[in-house]
Formats: sequence, structure tokens, C-alpha cells
Amino acid sequence: MKNDKALRKHILYLLEEGGAHLDFDAAVKDMPFELQGKKPEGGEHSPWQLLEHLRITLLDIVEFSRDPKHVSPKWPEGYWPATAAPPDKKSWSKSAAAYRASLKRMTDLVANEKVNLFTLIPHGDGQTILREALLAADHTAYHLGQLVEVRRALGAWK
Repeated sequence: MKNDKALRKHILYLLEEGGAHLDFDAAVKDMPFELQGKKPEGGEHSPWQLLEHLRITLLDIVEFSRDPKHVSPKWPEGYWPATAAPPDKKSWSKSAAAYRASLKRMTDLVANEKVNLFTLIPHGDGQTILREALLAADHTAYHLGQLVEVRRALGAWK
């Protein structure tokens, strides 16, 4: 394809840097442990729930894209953590690191010029790598926005 490299570059920019959206590291940086499991008044999710939802969903998107044997979590409960609060102080950084690892697998897939971004994923029902990469970027942008709003409501945002 004539514009293949340019398309990949744009998708990678969207996934890694966010474009007009906040990037992942800025959204999760310096989140106080005592607020990670708190829901703001009238809020539906805690910061921990949003971070874990991002991690679980990106992992599912990436593994679906790469592995025909992958089994997605049960919808919707499998895409959210069981508790509002993390189990311990290390969980936030572990979840963020796992998200970054999944993001790296997705960006490696997009960057691989041997991967045709437009070919239907054989075990899917109309998905392509392009569609899954855009889904990952869109989903992340949405929930990072939520995370920032929750952090603001909890007084944990600059």
C-alpha cells in the first residue's frame, strides 16, 4: 500500500502519545494509595477500577488480535476488577506496568510491516488489526478522561 508507513506512524502516535488526548503515564502518575479505591461522591468508579478496566480490556484486545485461541473475559464483569480498591500498595504500579506491556505488544503488531492492517482476523467476525488498534486507542482515551475527572473530584489532580 502506498501510504502504509504513514498510516502505521499515525496509529502508533495515537496509541503511544494520545494526540489530542492525555497520555497514559500522565494520567496514572502519582496517584495516592489512600485514594486509589475511593469513588467520588456520585461517581461510579474508583481510580483503581478504571486502571484495571484499561489493563484488562487492552490485554483482551491485543490477545484477540494475536492469538486465535484467546478467550475473552465474560462481559461485562470480566472487564472490571472485583473490588473498588487495590489489594495492596504495589498493585497500582503493577497494573500500570501490565498495561504498558500490552500497549507494547499492540504497537509492535502495528509497527510490523509484515502484518497487513486491513486483513480480516481469521478467528474474528469482521475485525482487522487496524480496527483493533483504533478500538484500543479510542477506549483508552475515553477511560483516561474518566480517570482524570475522578482524580479531580478526589482532589488528586493538579
